[in-house]
Amino acid sequence: MIFGTDLAIERREITNSGKNDGVTVKKRRVKSASVTEIEITTDAGAEKLGKPVGTYVTVEPPFSSEFDDADSRMFAVRDEIKKLLPKNISGVLVVGLGNSDITPDALGPKTAKDIFSTRHITKSLAEEVGLPSLRPVSSASPGVLGQTGIESAEMIRGIMNETSPDAVITVDALSARSIKRLGCTVQMTNTGIVPGSGVGNHRAEISRKTLGVPVIAIGVPTVVDAAALVYDITGNENIPQPERERAEKMMVTPREIDVMISRASRLLALAINSALQPDMDMKTLLSLV
Repeated sequence: MIFGTDLAIERREITNSGKNDGVTVKKRRVKSASVTEIEITTDAGAEKLGKPVGTYVTVEPPFSSEFDDADSRMFAVRDEIKKLLPKNISGVLVVGLGNSDITPDALGPKTAKDIFSTRHITKSLAEEVGLPSLRPVSSASPGVLGQTGIESAEMIRGIMNETSPDAVITVDALSARSIKRLGCTVQMTNTGIVPGSGVGNHRAEISRKTLGVPVIAIGVPTVVDAAALVYDITGNENIPQPERERAEKMMVTPREIDVMISRASRLLALAINSALQPDMDMKTLLSLV
């Protein structure tokens, strides 16, 4: 049984693919964080994992305790974002996807609130205050279709028509197959995102193909479907079909989800801010956000 998951690392575990299948996996340790880089290089590999060709980086830092703003876990996420960013880009649009009124789906909007938006700061003003290399950054939280009647992708394209960014970073809550990864896994990819795909609510694709610029999608899993939860606890895949269908319509989230979202959004915002303003020291950056 293959349960729905947005995580490439879990899809790799599910498929049990062999060598020379168009998918390569590299693992490394960065201080307190485990980093897994999955590269899908062929159409066959993409079909096998159900993911587009591209790079998927999973950082697994321990979220079980409070972290300092200059924590090594944040730097581990920041460094992977910097690697995915295209070379020689100027303006960047950061988009927080999701519904701020539903806690498990509020990761994107909460992260966007803490983004250091600088597009309105003129070059002369930046030089005057001692920040000559300040990168133009704008941020937005477009809400969801049910709130606005507008697809997030449509709203992003409208914003891009006015701001002309060289790249887009999206942040969204994801779904996982295993409860052990809820709130303690960060996935980054250069392939963009289809919002809601992990919970069976596919929306318009947000990617380089649809927007015309590189799109980096970042997310943290906050929900798991009930069928996956049963399997994760019991190891039994033989759930009767009627019960399975009912379970797959239910999403489960931890009771401490509010704390989880708060920590994860803070970490992502700091990591994105630091990655987008590499010449700014952390003390200065923290004083501005």
